[in-house]
Amino acid sequence: MITKALDHAAQRKSKAHPYGEYLKSVIYGGLDGTITTFAVVAGAGGASLSAGIVLILGVANLFSDGFSMATGDYLSSKAEAEYHATQRKRAEQQIKDDPKQAEQALISIYRRKGFSGKDAKELCDIVTKERRVWVNRIMEDEYNIHAKEENAFKSATITFCSFVFFGTVPLLTFIAAFFMPWIVPDRFLLAALLTGGTLFLLGALKYKITERSWWKSGMEMLFIGGIAALVAYGIGVGLAGLA
Repeated sequence: MITKALDHAAQRKSKAHPYGEYLKSVIYGGLDGTITTFAVVAGAGGASLSAGIVLILGVANLFSDGFSMATGDYLSSKAEAEYHATQRKRAEQQIKDDPKQAEQALISIYRRKGFSGKDAKELCDIVTKERRVWVNRIMEDEYNIHAKEENAFKSATITFCSFVFFGTVPLLTFIAAFFMPWIVPDRFLLAALLTGGTLFLLGALKYKITERSWWKSGMEMLFIGGIAALVAYGIGVGLAGLA
């Protein structure tokens, strides 16, 4: 029974989407890019700044904040990977120094999880047959560290590209207005609608990570983005006299 359970878990893990680990970078990079850029657009709109200034501020925000966010993503992922590597060496050394004690520690963990003494020993015997699996079990069951393979540079690059790609959406109507003058009176409203749709879409995609209702996640992100835009617009209106 225990062997079947382990096989089932392994099969379920193998069916996971190979690029799922980077979905978070796409979603949160896109959300941050969309919200912060539209906040700039809303603030500039509240202050009645020209379309040229809106674009300058928006593009500057896109690349500076995008780079900052990507750098933070890279450094945090790198630090996490280094920590995991250190703990893995610790687990490997623990097995090398006293394998019997490491086995007893594993059995004790399984006993605390509700396995009988016999099942805990059987499970331990299965796990300790392969050193890599044994180390992974110590990492997860004793250190509460779940092994994962993530390329810090790739994750940071995806975050930056997502930030810039989705963060461009609030600026599209201001760019289009240079070629289609008839949309100038409605460019801010159109930007707000495009941004709202983008926020809802990215928020809805969060259900892949959070497993919550897709429409609730979409509405939540739309609400948060709307609050940020209102705050920025209000500040723009309040400081309009300084422009």
